[in-house]
Amino acid sequence: MTALSLSQSRIREGAWEAVVAAEDTAAPTPRFIVTHLDKPLGYAEVVARPTAPGTWAVRFAIPPGTLSDGVQSFLVTEATSGDKIADFAILAGEALGDDIRAEIALLRAELDMLKHAFRRHCVETG
Repeated sequence: MTALSLSQSRIREGAWEAVVAAEDTAAPTPRFIVTHLDKPLGYAEVVARPTAPGTWAVRFAIPPGTLSDGVQSFLVTEATSGDKIADFAILAGEALGDDIRAEIALLRAELDMLKHAFRRHCVETG
C-alpha cells in the first residue's frame, strides 16, 4: 500500500473528520478502523474527493457510549497494514475541571516565584 498522510482533522457534530492523501494519486481507496481502549469500534466512512485525486474525506461518528469523565483516546489505523494514521482525544467531565484548576494554581504559584526571583535579582544587580 502507498504511504498515506493526514492533512487535516477535527471533531465536528459528534464525528471525527479528516482529509487523507496518498503519495500515489492512483492509489486504491483505503479503509480505516477506529479503536478505543484497544477495542475496535468500526470502520470510518471514506469518500474520494473528486477535486483532488488521491485524497479522501474520512469521517467517523464517535459512539456516545465511549464518552465519560476524563480523557478518552481513540486510534485510527489503516485496516490492511495496521499503520497508524491518526489519534485523537476527548476530555470531559468534572474530573477535568479539577485538573485544570489545579494546573492553573500551580502555574500561578510558579509565576509568583519567578516574579520574586526576578525582582530580587534586579535589586541585587542594581
